[in-house]
Amino acid sequence: MGIDVEELRERVSSGRVDTVICAFPDLYGRLLGKRIDASFFLDHAVAGIHACDYLFTVDMEMEPTPGYAFANWDKGYGDVHLSPDASTLRVATWLDRTAIVICDAHTNDHEPVSVAPRTILETQIERASAKGFEIAAASELEYYIYRTTYADAARSGHRELPAAGWYLEDYHLLQGSRTEDINGEFRRQLAASGVPVESTKGEWGKGQHEINVRHAPVREMADRHVLMKQCLKEIAERNGASVTFMAKVDEAQAGSSSHLHVSLWNDGSNVFAGDGDLAGIRCSDVFRWFLGGWIARSSELAAFYAPTVNSYKRFQPQSWAPTTLAWSPDNRTAGFRVVGSDASLRIECRVPGADVNPYLAFAAAIASGLDGIEQHTEPPPPFIGDLYAAAELPQVPTSLTDSTDCLESSEFARRVFGADVVEHYVHFLRTEDAAFRRAVTDWERTRYFERI
Repeated sequence: MGIDVEELRERVSSGRVDTVICAFPDLYGRLLGKRIDASFFLDHAVAGIHACDYLFTVDMEMEPTPGYAFANWDKGYGDVHLSPDASTLRVATWLDRTAIVICDAHTNDHEPVSVAPRTILETQIERASAKGFEIAAASELEYYIYRTTYADAARSGHRELPAAGWYLEDYHLLQGSRTEDINGEFRRQLAASGVPVESTKGEWGKGQHEINVRHAPVREMADRHVLMKQCLKEIAERNGASVTFMAKVDEAQAGSSSHLHVSLWNDGSNVFAGDGDLAGIRCSDVFRWFLGGWIARSSELAAFYAPTVNSYKRFQPQSWAPTTLAWSPDNRTAGFRVVGSDASLRIECRVPGADVNPYLAFAAAIASGLDGIEQHTEPPPPFIGDLYAAAELPQVPTSLTDSTDCLESSEFARRVFGADVVEHYVHFLRTEDAAFRRAVTDWERTRYFERI
């Protein structure tokens, strides 16, 4: 549940909380940080703690990566200041006597770290606020459950993992009941920890599920997203299981998505609603232009929606993942699906996979939509029908290499995020891409070991 500092003080005095996790999202969207003695947090760390700045430059294996301007060996890898955002303080009920707070990263000069994902999102929120807009958002998150721990999965080389289901279970209640020991605890612990849940359901894969939490202001939604992933992993492991948020864990199974829902508000009203008409949708000019801008800038910012090599394995025809950058009313083959009406009118972007960093993806969405409003960008005509068959339409980028090239050459990205941010993430993405190109895969050994 969400609490304030005074309530934390009461819980610490009564012994109900003895640990506070100070966490922050890294470039991948993982939560990193420290576990702080709760009394020390209240006496000292409530004003902030320090962490090594290399954490914004490491790869997946936590190796310091050369080539970043922000932090490097020449600069000696100094500290950043992590400032707890008190509005995110909550009891993490899935952990023993533990609260958690998400921190913003600042330099020693008390300036926001420009390349930190939460800073990047905050900058776009401020741009929207200056125009009188508040952003409501939600992310749907899909994942596979396996009846094995992460340690055992690693020891097996992640091969032949026992999936929690053995047939496609989309909306299937019987198969869903077989994982209710885990999914039920997900829902209960998240709700008790101040992350209100709407539902869980079976998805279109063996052992695949989806969890939805209630929409919220966009920064709170991004925070909920990363807390949700952390909670699900830790609860699964405690139950002798594991969950994965890979975009495509098996070429024979459906990919896992993270559909993003976005709408703009002012004084409690959805400014997407209006008396205009767009292909039968009653909407405002702001809605049209935001949709047009989001679609128009999708290729330039695709790396913020699909940030790993594996992300691009998900974009397959007839897979429920999009292959085209087009929109359509209530059409699950579209990259952009318009849903709801009046107060509930919103845009659902179906491009991101479950491996997305939500801070970067929402920042990209806001920046693109605001650009559409500024430029009065009209959306293309809606496509009615099977978008998988629409080869003439703009396609979703097919590789991390292509997406990174688009980001690097985007003057728009440099203008709205800053050249330092773009260069930092281009280097990050190229490092990830290069690591894959060096790797020898199981596919290669199976294909070439004997027969080449």
